[in-house]
Amino acid sequence: MKLPSWRDWLFSAKAFAASMLALYIALAMDLPRPYWAMTTVYVVAHPLTGATTSKALYRALGTLLGAAGAVVLVPAFVNLPEFMSLAVAAWAGSLLYLSLLDRTPRSYVFMLAAYTLPLIALPAVTAPETIFDVALARSEEIIIGILCASFVGAVVFPVSVGPAFAARIGVWLRDAGGWAGDVLRGKVTDEVAPLARQKLAADVVALDALITQLSHDPDARDLALWARELRGRLLLLLPVLSSLNDRMRALGREDMADNGRDELFALAREIADWIARAPDTPERLHARLSALTPAPGELDRWPELLRANLCARLKELVDLWQDCLTLRRQMARGPAAGRWKPVLHHRPVIGTARHHDHGLLLFSATSAALATIAASLIWIASGWAGGANFVAMAAVACCFFGAQDRPAPFIWAMVVWCATAQAIAGILLFVVVPLVHDFETLVLVLAPPFLLVGAFIPRPELALVTLLLAANGAGSLSVQSHYNADFALYVNEGLAVVGGLLFAWIWVLMTKPFGAEIAARRLVRSGWADLAASAAGSRLQDHRVLVSRTLDRLGQLVPRLASGAIGDGVATDGLRDLRVGYNVLDLQRDRRALPGAAKEALNTVLSGTAGHFRAQAKAGAALLPPAGLLDHVDGAIRAVLAQRAGQAADNALQALVGLRQALFPVAPAPLLPPARAADAPPLLAAE
Repeated sequence: MKLPSWRDWLFSAKAFAASMLALYIALAMDLPRPYWAMTTVYVVAHPLTGATTSKALYRALGTLLGAAGAVVLVPAFVNLPEFMSLAVAAWAGSLLYLSLLDRTPRSYVFMLAAYTLPLIALPAVTAPETIFDVALARSEEIIIGILCASFVGAVVFPVSVGPAFAARIGVWLRDAGGWAGDVLRGKVTDEVAPLARQKLAADVVALDALITQLSHDPDARDLALWARELRGRLLLLLPVLSSLNDRMRALGREDMADNGRDELFALAREIADWIARAPDTPERLHARLSALTPAPGELDRWPELLRANLCARLKELVDLWQDCLTLRRQMARGPAAGRWKPVLHHRPVIGTARHHDHGLLLFSATSAALATIAASLIWIASGWAGGANFVAMAAVACCFFGAQDRPAPFIWAMVVWCATAQAIAGILLFVVVPLVHDFETLVLVLAPPFLLVGAFIPRPELALVTLLLAANGAGSLSVQSHYNADFALYVNEGLAVVGGLLFAWIWVLMTKPFGAEIAARRLVRSGWADLAASAAGSRLQDHRVLVSRTLDRLGQLVPRLASGAIGDGVATDGLRDLRVGYNVLDLQRDRRALPGAAKEALNTVLSGTAGHFRAQAKAGAALLPPAGLLDHVDGAIRAVLAQRAGQAADNALQALVGLRQALFPVAPAPLLPPARAADAPPLLAAE
């Protein structure tokens, strides 16, 4: 195992200093459970200042919301334990559902509120008259920890989110640039986008958390708007590269009477060199592309249609890459960079639409609620004095891992490491702490174990383990202003905590054993259903909604595909499906402006596309598009060429080319009639 770096030790020292400051303040205020202030520091501490601040804010809001709920529920149901159990379970399930809907750092507010209420309310049912004081004290203890963590993080060697975001963007652009170079140099021959390429979508979706944290970072707050603009363009690059890969491959199979293809391929290699930072200018590349783009009257053969389409896509790639580089420079220069002017104008790039599988979300929330009810019934039937913590910890575990496909391994880790923390804390509490007689000595005693554990918190692969050791260890120590540890009480509470987690583990093994396969299949089928609805015209969307929703779905799907969650029967090229959606939306937009025969031909294509994706969604497996659909697409191309009438016809023609290549990438070229001359402007980009 790699030893912690100096940055890891610095973070650990800051977290420990903040926890000791919080503990000291809570002790000085004579709060009933000062150790909760210390625990909170380790829960919210993060190496990045913005992440600490945002998590602290959301934890404060969640704590206050949960405490307020406890103050309302306990007096109302204290004499009705079964109804109290139902109310607590309904609260936990409802707030967990809201948390799962969000999927941003803000979701922490609802998740924390979901399990804060049982943590506060259930231990107070035996003394309901104290619930307000208990809720107030718990809020004060947690807020003290929050303030101390935020203060130390912001004042003592703060670490801005900005450099971390810039580093992540740098890695993403390097990987995307490598893909672009392979495509433009003709090195990619796979007809399905490799999973490693599709993973770029998941990486962009994961940037949302960092962008949210930028808004809470004093040194990077002004960068959030540019970061959102950059995120949108990164997302749009993915279908552009996927489409380019398809067009380069298709054009390479065609016989060209002139050297236009070879010149275009040479220019594509120059663009690849420019992306790899060779000296060149976007203006020169644009001029070359315009010179190689066939005029509308020259589109009498399939190779010319492909060439025009490829030129349009290359122009869009150059514009997108130029915008990405400009935004990256803007963020590096900070507020002094001033305003910026985007090069890409015709595509909306910032979307907020997300995909939510409401069925699975409701299942997870209901499972947590039922687990809380079941644990409560065990407590009521047994009359166990420590049963309140048993129920509360079962609710905590089910809420905390409610978003996981298979929560059982995570909850089992929680069982193991919480038990370990209980044992270590017990040794300290009953062997070492009795020898401590002042706060300074207590700090010296606690420093070695907490500094060691804290140094491993920044490592993602150890985050859960170290958080459980630090937070649960701090809570189990139960440091008070006067030493009053009771071994029997400690064991009883420890059994309740571990027992509640063990109950949650058994519960999820019985209710959610199916893993990622069902979630992955539902994601894929939902994408097909969306495409069918868009083609049928029953769901109106714009390109911004399409990109945001589809790539959000792909971001959820790719990690499941990487784990081997689903087999080969389900399509894994989400980028190709996105291109189909782009072209479907373009056809829906432009068909109304076309003459009768062309419009009817497009309607037939859209109807056939809807039927194909509807059949896939119903079967739950990828199906070959029907041969009749290819005939319909070719017929529509001929119909539009025969009745070309302005920009809408050019746009529709390009969308048909894109749809044909996405659905039938290896089909032979269609037979096309000569196109009559037209004065329409050059073709727009199409997918």
